[in-house]
Amino acid sequence: MHRLRNTIRDYAWGSSGAISDLLGTSPSGLPEAEMWLGAHPSAPSVAEVPGQGDTGLDQLITATPDALLGTEVNAAYGRLPFLMKVLAAAKPLSIQVHPSAAQAAEGFAAENLAGPALDSPQRNYKDGSHKPEMIYALTPFTALSGFRPPAESAALFSTLAEVLDEQGAAACLKIVTLLRNPDEAAALSSSCAYLLSGSAELSPTVIGAVAAIEANPALAEHGALAELPGINGHYPGDVGVLVSLLLNLVELEPGQAMYLDAGNMHAYLRGLGVEVMANSDNVLRGGLTPKHIDVAELLRITEFRALGVPLLEATETEYGQQLFVPPFAEFQLQHLELGPAIDSTSMGDGDVAVAANGPVIILCTEGELLIDTPHGDELLRRGDSLFIGANEAPAVARRSARASGRAFAVTPQPLA
Repeated sequence: MHRLRNTIRDYAWGSSGAISDLLGTSPSGLPEAEMWLGAHPSAPSVAEVPGQGDTGLDQLITATPDALLGTEVNAAYGRLPFLMKVLAAAKPLSIQVHPSAAQAAEGFAAENLAGPALDSPQRNYKDGSHKPEMIYALTPFTALSGFRPPAESAALFSTLAEVLDEQGAAACLKIVTLLRNPDEAAALSSSCAYLLSGSAELSPTVIGAVAAIEANPALAEHGALAELPGINGHYPGDVGVLVSLLLNLVELEPGQAMYLDAGNMHAYLRGLGVEVMANSDNVLRGGLTPKHIDVAELLRITEFRALGVPLLEATETEYGQQLFVPPFAEFQLQHLELGPAIDSTSMGDGDVAVAANGPVIILCTEGELLIDTPHGDELLRRGDSLFIGANEAPAVARRSARASGRAFAVTPQPLA
């Protein structure tokens, strides 16, 4: 087992202290957007190696991949297949889509031949892998995810058309006409393309819509419309404000989770959560961001169909494990919650097996708990994280004699 030190990314949309509050650390003074736990080359965790000093987790795995990943996982992926994050959004993230595995491989190869350097901010594809992901809400968490049925979005734009000036009403009615196409894919793709490709002309419509909502409380009774002033406050006049009306508004309560597959247009708006994804950093952006935007490529990889909110329910196993298993082979998330031992006779009563299909990363977010393997044990306190190689299975989470504990563990799904 190896204790980890993890990088916190200071993206502008991050919270000033939600991650440090969760982990019991001192705030950095910078935005704390994402803490990365894993072996992605952009920000690999640093692993403590007793007697040898510290090394990047990516380098540690590269040195003995079969031992740390397991022979099957190494053969299937050739690297740690997942990336775990703590994500804290104080303002909206970009309107974005992730590519499929085939699209990522194709886009990465094409940019390697003719595109910008690998570290260029103008690059779309940072690697050749897909990036399906899930988010587990630690606080109330608000997001946009997947397209609404076109008729629902048409009704929202019709409502705005009634309260806007002639120019704004005409723009909204144009969107309504596009959304009423009986071909669902055509309705969604054409309306989305119209919005994302008309930023300069549509900015006054965004401003007018926000002003109308702020002036008329009845409009704000619809949750999707009520979000527009807040989004616009962070990105004034950005066309992504109107794109949000094409997407489902999702309100996750603490303990709820959802997953996001390739082609799903989405944006996180606010909240703190544990995010897990395939080990990739490929993002195509269309709005609500100062970063690189490539509308044509985003539209090419987006799946244009109405999609209900992809909530992910927990599975309780016969071993007392609470697992969140999305339809992606690279990862699953285990939620561990153990009460304190009442006395020495109850120390083993609450043991929970740590699901391990190869390598595991564990993060303790409350109290403390003991992780025990045949090779030793480690006491994890709030804010501590741990990498367990495949060669150290099985691992068990045990009660502490002093406090209850809560942790999250990520491992690949079993290979068929």
